[in-house]
Amino acid sequence: MESPLQMLCAVEAHHAGLLGERTVVVPRAGQRALEATRRELAGLDLPEGLELDAPRERMPRRVHAVGDAFSGRVQMRWLLSAPSRVVVVDDGLATLRLLELLAAGPYRPLVRARHRAGAARAALGLAAALRLGAGSTAVFTALPVREELARAVRARGIELAGHDFGWLREQPLSTPGPAERTVVLGTSLVRNGLVHRDRYLRWVSELAAGEPLAYYPHRREDPVDVAVIRERPGVTVHEAGAPAELTLRGLDAGQRVLSLPSTAITSLRVLLGARGVEVRPVDVPDDWWTSRAAPALRSHLMGVAG
Repeated sequence: MESPLQMLCAVEAHHAGLLGERTVVVPRAGQRALEATRRELAGLDLPEGLELDAPRERMPRRVHAVGDAFSGRVQMRWLLSAPSRVVVVDDGLATLRLLELLAAGPYRPLVRARHRAGAARAALGLAAALRLGAGSTAVFTALPVREELARAVRARGIELAGHDFGWLREQPLSTPGPAERTVVLGTSLVRNGLVHRDRYLRWVSELAAGEPLAYYPHRREDPVDVAVIRERPGVTVHEAGAPAELTLRGLDAGQRVLSLPSTAITSLRVLLGARGVEVRPVDVPDDWWTSRAAPALRSHLMGVAG
């Protein structure tokens, strides 16, 4: 697993019975966020038959559950090891792109959005798409999937299983949430060149001028930007690490979470809505977007967040 959300959703997939009687979750070595997530998960009541392995540099020989279906390393492993079944768990908005490509037919290469793939990379993505379409494949997601898209995916013979973090919701709270009323989730949109840095930093500063904020950086957020935010009066920056679904479970009624477009909005609403916690996406003004954010991409991001 290569992201905290992937690790958490692998546990949920095992709990839901999609991965068989025994599952070994292997985090990628050298990733602080994965190490923090592993520690958090190890302190909870893990489902029977699930083991958290030590981080590894090399991918296991046989991979049955993955999060990043667009990874060239993952796709090559599928083709070389030919697992009898593949389960794809949530990896942010990329999960919806995967579903759209799978629904479109067997000859759409699995490559990332906005990625200009060369001939060799496109060929690998095409082979991976054919492999998923020909074998036993399931996509396990907490994201809302349009009914039309869901029908098209299932028509291709691919299992689509939704979940609501059933295992995590059963876990007792070990630590309280932050004391501040407002929690802001950091974003990768600035570092990815989709949102102007100055607009975003000004927004955080203006929020903090009105009330104290707890700020949880995105794991891919630029450390320089995080350092700037840390110096803003009224902002308490927490260390990036385990996913928000784990670290913010202790929020209480009256607190709120603000975030630019992110899949965490959906999952936190599932986890915190019943407790009276408001989880609200921030409407991104037009002048925040850079020229790299095409209208279709903006619409996609805001649609998922809403």
